[in-house]
Amino acid sequence: MKTRYPDRLGRRLTGLFLACVLPLYACADQETDTLVVAFSKPLTTVDRLYSIQREGLILSRLTDDGLFFVDPKTLEFEPLAAASYEWVTDTQLDITLRDDVIFHDGSRLTAEDVVYTFEWVLDEDSDTSRGPVIQRWLDSVETLAPGRVRFNLKLPYPMALRDMAVSIPLRKKGTYEDETADAPLNGIGPYKVVSFSAGREIVLQRFEDYYEGSPKAGPAIEHMKFRVIPDQGTQQAELLSGGIDLMLDVPPDVADNVSHLPNVERLEGNDIRIGYVTLDAAANSDPDTPFKHLKVRQAINHAINREEITRYLVRGSAEVVDFACHPRQFGCDGNGPRYRFDPVKAKQLLAEAGYPNGFSFDLWAYREKIIAEAIVNDLKAVGLDVQLRYVKLNVFSKVRNDKDMEAFFASYGSGGTADASASTGVHFARNSARNYSGDEALADTVLAAERTIDPGERQALYRQALNRIAEQAYWVPMFSYSQNYLLSPELEFPVPKDGVPRFWQASWRQ
Repeated sequence: MKTRYPDRLGRRLTGLFLACVLPLYACADQETDTLVVAFSKPLTTVDRLYSIQREGLILSRLTDDGLFFVDPKTLEFEPLAAASYEWVTDTQLDITLRDDVIFHDGSRLTAEDVVYTFEWVLDEDSDTSRGPVIQRWLDSVETLAPGRVRFNLKLPYPMALRDMAVSIPLRKKGTYEDETADAPLNGIGPYKVVSFSAGREIVLQRFEDYYEGSPKAGPAIEHMKFRVIPDQGTQQAELLSGGIDLMLDVPPDVADNVSHLPNVERLEGNDIRIGYVTLDAAANSDPDTPFKHLKVRQAINHAINREEITRYLVRGSAEVVDFACHPRQFGCDGNGPRYRFDPVKAKQLLAEAGYPNGFSFDLWAYREKIIAEAIVNDLKAVGLDVQLRYVKLNVFSKVRNDKDMEAFFASYGSGGTADASASTGVHFARNSARNYSGDEALADTVLAAERTIDPGERQALYRQALNRIAEQAYWVPMFSYSQNYLLSPELEFPVPKDGVPRFWQASWRQ
């Protein structure tokens, strides 16, 4: 009888990964060739198949490879462990593997390993984080010949390469059935896991047998450590004392202050993450909610000063977004209505909707409290009685998934995917917990876009969907994010275009 992965997870975390860190990794500096990065949030596993955290994505790009990857320069999906691929039909994809890919335990990657990985993900009992997504479009995987695999799709799905690149790291056959396994993660990435202490730190070492033909080959730094330091003030102190080399996701005001101190450098970069406000147009939370009225939703869009929030609170390379996606994503080219800041128009629309004296509601949020407060202030200025419900993410997620919010401020990073499907497919798909529109026709359009191979047709369908979202004011699209990094002057760190760091590109300055 197969043992499900979660039963083994505890054993692997509570003993197997808790090795003491060697003195070699004790400090962050060029002399010991050890890059130390601060994570604000803890990881419960180093296995990307069981993690949806951004930190897990960052780590997996070091320890794992999939068949494809996201090119850092173009943000296109390119072969990685795959040597080549061919769409035989709209629903048959043949992949030829590289013949020089080695697992961290020294075994060679085979077609059987690839089939095993995807069959595990297709198995509903395996409870992988992205299993439900893969199960929607993938029917089966089979070995055609040594080093050749065929993917049989249930339907045309142009984002298959994206899912393989972002969500499915390859695993050795038998990985999850091996009850006696006592080694850390056995990946095929440019770094291998040396130790993992859940909630504290992850230590990696460069994998010297990593395949030379990979675009990730030849990383300059030998050792990496990711320390969990939830408090930003502690991170700053560690950076100044040399305890860490890099801070991620630094708030603009903190970056402004700390970057002026000696021996600290600041870098800014783009991010595909966007901020938005969702309005309960479907009246999920209350059948009498004012948000079921189009003019009320339009009024909310006109009431919020997105330009000033973006300029003064988000700052950096952030920009106002007008549609439910990031402008850098394929298909994000809506030409529907754009709502400019106009509090007079907002009051007029509220009166026309039957609310000349406004109404009361809660705005839920779990991040960027200062921005949520600015939104509340703008809404109060047009006569609305708004209370901010600022809660932790786990509470926020439960209430949102229960469809019990009238309005909420949140953000979404699309997993670094430069395609509009990563946004619309999550927030407006049928049966999505994040979909508060109740618009079945919109869900049909989103689904059609996901299942269309032709790029021109996909683009037209996304434009139709985005225009519908804007016309009905289901969202208040807010802004794109700007990433701030604080780092040691010894470190050379290429700023990512999509907000997802590729630490194999880091190096020490000579």
